[in-house]
Amino acid sequence: MNGFTTRPVITGTFGVVAATHWIAAQAGMRMLELGGNAFDAAAAAGFTLQVVEPHLNGPGGDMPAILRDARSRRVRVLCGQGPAPAAATIEACRALGIEAIPDDGLLPAVVPGAVDAWLLLLEEHGTLELATVLEPAISYAERGHPLLPGAAATIAGRAEWFRAHWPSSAALWLPKGEPPAAGSLFANPTLAATWKRLLAEAEAAGGSRERRIAAARRAWREGFVAEAIDRFCRTTEVVDVLGRPHRAFLRGSDMAAWQAFFEEPTTLDLGCFRFCKTGPWGQGPVLLQALAILWDAGIEAVDPLGPDFVHLVIEATKLAMADREAYYGDPAFASVPLERLLSAEYAAERRRLLGPHASGDFLPGVIPGFERQRELAIEGWKLACVEEGPAGSEPTFAHLREPRGRGDTCHLDVADRFGNLIAATPSGGWLQSSPTIPELGFCLGSRGQMFRLDPDRPDALAPGKRPRTTLSPTLVLEDGEPYLACGTPGGDQQDQWQLVFLLRHLRHGQDLQAAIDAPLFHAEHWPLSFFPRRARPLSVQIEDRFPYATLEELARRGHRLSIRDGWSIGRLTAAARTGDLLRAAATPRLMQAYAVGR
Repeated sequence: MNGFTTRPVITGTFGVVAATHWIAAQAGMRMLELGGNAFDAAAAAGFTLQVVEPHLNGPGGDMPAILRDARSRRVRVLCGQGPAPAAATIEACRALGIEAIPDDGLLPAVVPGAVDAWLLLLEEHGTLELATVLEPAISYAERGHPLLPGAAATIAGRAEWFRAHWPSSAALWLPKGEPPAAGSLFANPTLAATWKRLLAEAEAAGGSRERRIAAARRAWREGFVAEAIDRFCRTTEVVDVLGRPHRAFLRGSDMAAWQAFFEEPTTLDLGCFRFCKTGPWGQGPVLLQALAILWDAGIEAVDPLGPDFVHLVIEATKLAMADREAYYGDPAFASVPLERLLSAEYAAERRRLLGPHASGDFLPGVIPGFERQRELAIEGWKLACVEEGPAGSEPTFAHLREPRGRGDTCHLDVADRFGNLIAATPSGGWLQSSPTIPELGFCLGSRGQMFRLDPDRPDALAPGKRPRTTLSPTLVLEDGEPYLACGTPGGDQQDQWQLVFLLRHLRHGQDLQAAIDAPLFHAEHWPLSFFPRRARPLSVQIEDRFPYATLEELARRGHRLSIRDGWSIGRLTAAARTGDLLRAAATPRLMQAYAVGR
């Protein structure tokens, strides 16, 4: 059953690229046309996204990816999630009088990981020259690109704050002192100059392609980029959402001490499929837990637009997210019972908790030896819950003094004719969340807001530790062969929307575009990962394209529905391969994601 679709599934044999901005998709496709592989294409698209979606990601942000390399036939996770700085301790935060790390300014900055990760991908898996891969990003930064309506609205919403508190951001994002109009040509020549200098230092190193890319990585981590970041962080103090000025913990030495790396994926086998995600330093295993609960729950027999489908997905996700809150954190610092959480026995136990009505409880699983973590997660949920008004109303936070424009994320997927497949989810470094570094043309990220300041929590702040990110690309093998790469922006919603997409595609037989276009929903029952970490028990955001009978029945079962516009939830993209046949699809929501290929 495929139903209505807004676009065809892009199908070919040469290569396909799907991305959350049409320009990035075309930049990736250009690399394939020049003879590059999926990893060249992904990097070109990723660097371009930093230019054309600056309110959703930037060079100062982070990026996890999952890839399958045709030569080695291995699946690996590329970790571009930078860790906390050496000076970022719970004690240091408490000395500042901070109860929770804010989501803007300089305090939440961690080591920028995205650029080094893209360069590592090129160094180890790419084939094209760095200058070729960076050419689209440099061109659009230097000559300008049509500014997205979302970016224009974000800049306008932050204009007064920039003028009052972050003059370096005002200088870049308010040309002639005013917010730029949607659709106007917007350029960032300072960022273009940063990329050009990076290329110049790479070329000066000489030698092989790999040697020159390694030189670019050093220039980023230890050279002029790190030096500019260090100067800015040492000398700049800016007001943030807490209402007072703070400096960054980040230093150039933190950048020199860390580099992007590859690691093994976390996997789950269900039927003929192997689902691959990041480790529990990200929320990715939530998707695996929810799939394990639902795979044998009869989900394939229910109408994907019906109340049983929505109800089962929401209730399974509540259980998986409760475990995330109790047990997930960087496994290099915290003991995470992942083997137990992903076991068939545990999934069966959790499946028995799926009842006929919406659960208002918060139920992390009981795991011997982790009782204290479970207790803390439940206590945290109770504190995070907000008082609900009528369905559809929004909570208010008196301490939020101005319209900050919340950051979001980007995503891209590529499949090539050589058998390579990659899904990547770049994010962070949002223009609205941290002041621009004048010498570089970009700002730092704010992922540190995801750390807790309770040392007993697995996601507690510690120097060198990765924050528990929501960034969550997915790669799927079928009978051991690369089949599907997918993902979406959306913070805590990323794995919810991917779960719905995967079930509709793999269990109900919908093609990629139909599964993306179909109405979406998500719950907000647990503490969200972003400051101020509110939870909305029983809350479900759902598009109005669901049948009225479905909405009525969900409300009867106790779900608190907020009815949303029919094309407003989710930004999924996907690329797939079956033998020599390649396919891709992208959401029509927001009118900017696109899939291309031939």
